[in-house]
Formats: sequence, structure tokens, C-alpha cells
Amino acid sequence: MRFERDEVLAAREAMRSFVPPTPQYAWPLLRERLGTWVWVKHENHTPAGAFKVRGGMTYFDALAREQPGVRGVISATRGNHGQSVGWGARRYGLAATIVVPHGNSVEKNNAMRALGVALVEHGDDFQAAREHATGLATERGLHMVPSFHRNLVKGVMTYWVEFFESFARGEEPAAVFVPIGQGSGFCAAAAARAHTGARCALVGVVSAHATSYLDSYRAGHVVEAPVTTQLADGMACRLADDEALQIVLREAEDVVAVTDDEVANAMRILFADTHNVAEGAGAAGLAAAIRLKDRWAGQAVGVALTGGNVDSDVFARVLAGS
Repeated sequence: MRFERDEVLAAREAMRSFVPPTPQYAWPLLRERLGTWVWVKHENHTPAGAFKVRGGMTYFDALAREQPGVRGVISATRGNHGQSVGWGARRYGLAATIVVPHGNSVEKNNAMRALGVALVEHGDDFQAAREHATGLATERGLHMVPSFHRNLVKGVMTYWVEFFESFARGEEPAAVFVPIGQGSGFCAAAAARAHTGARCALVGVVSAHATSYLDSYRAGHVVEAPVTTQLADGMACRLADDEALQIVLREAEDVVAVTDDEVANAMRILFADTHNVAEGAGAAGLAAAIRLKDRWAGQAVGVALTGGNVDSDVFARVLAGS
């Protein structure tokens, strides 16, 4: 998936009015811990607390221009995509309905409701929620906002362009670790790498308890896998998107899986070393960097802290190590 230079410039210009460039730091304590510089891109510092809102802005901008008759939208989410839809719908004056699985994050649900979203609970996982949302879209005549789409990737790409452009040519980290949920984050990193000419390796990161993208990467085609993660809900994908998978197959140096225990450890480390709160998926990149630190020993690496929207009681248990 490639974007013309004018598309990228337009997306970045549109983003500036809503999401200023997010910070990135090479935290000294992380350097001591991993033995190399670790650049952290802080997408937990957006108005929605996660990177997804960038995609929502570009998606709804295109929707308003291309389908001005749309008055209501619907989508499915575990939380951050839903906030993205909520922000986009609010900005363009549209009604939004979001379907979440039962047992979804209480605080993410509250954040979506605060944006005026009508929340529907259905099913035990994201895939079931998405299938229900698709049915409701047909039944109610609503526009279905997908979880993976070119216009979503175009917005998400802006944070990776910020990241890669911050380094002089040839001084980029040797590798960056990118969590994979439905695939927009990884595909955006690949598009930004091509756009900027960066040469670092891209490593996709999945939950060891939701391995559809890893299994699909190894098989070369979409493979369904059960979802049992209790912590990394942003990576709770039962069925990989085929379009996204083709990009992962072409662009990934590797795809690795991290356990909930490794994710919890990375959440504690990020809080101790940077005093930033990371949700499970938000800490997965660092968890993978820790697991693979010997592979890139002595070379700088990058991780995306993709979101900080973790329920307070969950984060308290993580910090307590329970």
C-alpha cells in the first residue's frame, strides 16, 4: 500500500489541527535495561490516548467528501478504534453506533459514550462484534466503518512519518517493533518507511494468545486462531485481514508473539522507566524488543507505545504483579 506525496502532505496537514506531532524519546533507563538506545514513539499522547484517532480523522474526511449523504455510521471495536470513530463522527456531525464484545474495557466504553457514541454489546470477542455490526449496518442503513481500510492507514501513517523523519538518513533505529491488531498500524509503518526511504527492519508483534497474524504469516494465507488474551485487547484478533496480511508478508522482517506475562512486565517497565501508562497492546512492542534484544545487540531500536487506555483496576493489578 503506497501513497502519493501529496496524499501524505494533505493527511499531515489535516492531522496538525487535531493531533500535534507526538513526542518520542530515547529513555536512559530503558537504555540501561536493554543495553541499547530504545526510541519510544508516544502515541498514548493523542486526544484519544492512542494512535487510532489519526485514522479516524482521515477516514471521515474522505467519507464527508465522497459520500456526503451519509448520516449515520457503525463499527466494531475493543475500544481505540471506537474512539477514533467517535471523534471522527463528532467532528463531521454524524451519528455513531459502536458494537463491543461483552466484558469489554469499562473505561474504553465510557470514553466512547462520552463522545456521543451509542454502544451495543454483543458476542464474546471482536470477530463476533464485527459480524453483528455488519448485520446492523444493513438493517439500519448505516455506513460500516471497517477496521482496516486505506484511508485509515493513511492517517495512522502520519505518526510513522514523524518518527522516521526525525532521524538523519542512515541513522534510523535498526529495527522497530509494531503491534498488530487488525493490521493498520503495521501497514502504516511499512507505507511510511517507503515514503521516507527509511531502512530499518519492521517486526510485527502479536499476542501469544491471539496468533492469527503469526499463524497466517507462517502459512502464507489467512488462518483463524482463538483469542484468549486477558490483557492485550488491542491485539485480540481472531481472523487476520487478507489485504493487511499481504503487506505483512511482503514487508515484515519477522512476526513474533509475546505472552500476557511479558506484556505485563513491559507495562511495569514503561511506568517505572518513563512514567507513562501503557495498555497491553501499547506495551507489546517493548515486550518484543526485550525478548529479541540479543538479535539487535548494540543497535538502536524503536517501539511504538500505541495506547495508554487501560482500566484502572487492571493497571493496578499489573503494577502489583498479580
